[in-house]
Amino acid sequence: MWAIVGATGTGKTALSLDLAETLAARGRPAEIVNADAMQLYRGMDIGTAKLPPAERRGIRHHLFDVLDVIEDAAVAWYQGAARTAIAEIHARGADAVLVGGSGLYVSSVLYDFRFPPRDEGVRARLEEELDADGPGALFARVRALDPATADRIDPRNGRRIVRALEVLELGERTHGAALPEAPALWHESTAIIGVAMPRDELVGRLDERVDAMWCDGLIDEVRALRERGLERGVTARRAIGYAQALAQLSGAMTASEAISETKALTRRYARRQVSWFKRYEGVRWVTPGTAAVFLADSTA
Repeated sequence: MWAIVGATGTGKTALSLDLAETLAARGRPAEIVNADAMQLYRGMDIGTAKLPPAERRGIRHHLFDVLDVIEDAAVAWYQGAARTAIAEIHARGADAVLVGGSGLYVSSVLYDFRFPPRDEGVRARLEEELDADGPGALFARVRALDPATADRIDPRNGRRIVRALEVLELGERTHGAALPEAPALWHESTAIIGVAMPRDELVGRLDERVDAMWCDGLIDEVRALRERGLERGVTARRAIGYAQALAQLSGAMTASEAISETKALTRRYARRQVSWFKRYEGVRWVTPGTAAVFLADSTA
């Protein structure tokens, strides 16, 4: 199994395609498995930089466009779906290439992650509180109940805060949205490739990507998704870019304000991604544009 990880905008998708083609040319067919939480959603294409099917070079892709925007992209569900897809790929005699930047999703597949139980009723109540009161009040409760977990959660990340409180109410220890201590690989033969670039270059690339999202029709995409229930979705409506586009459509933000906030949140998210993946052991760090031939020769 291969994993290509790193911050958004660093070229993971292109590298995954190059690697899959290189492996196939050497008699080792490869298939790609998505590990970007927002690319699980049908119709969320422009704002997630999802690769169109016509540009996938004939390589089989998995876990793209598998959820409606009103559905919850729970990481515990994703873990089972991704591992099933990988097992089926291996059963066909192919390599699996896991690619994405959603840290907890990637970790749930790579490592021996076990998730605490869920309760739909408790979570729904907490989601209502989050909508009514915002993340600050709920985060204060996490801080009072479990300071160690609070230290590992972004106080603006309402979804993670709700999950932590849900687990605490069920009488379980939280996973803290963090890697387990001394994590063991789920699949023994795993090569992890990290794509990184200097911060100033990445910021410029991310800002350009956000501008392109608006130019390429994000507002029209979100308008169509709103008709399909985007505003009722728990996960999808809070995605960076989509939340701001919804605010623009409702008149709560101007286009300039929506774009500016999306840029700021994207830069912040990229910093968190870099911090998350730097904790992984045994990563082969490369720069964008690294030849896949080199990786296939030296990493596996």
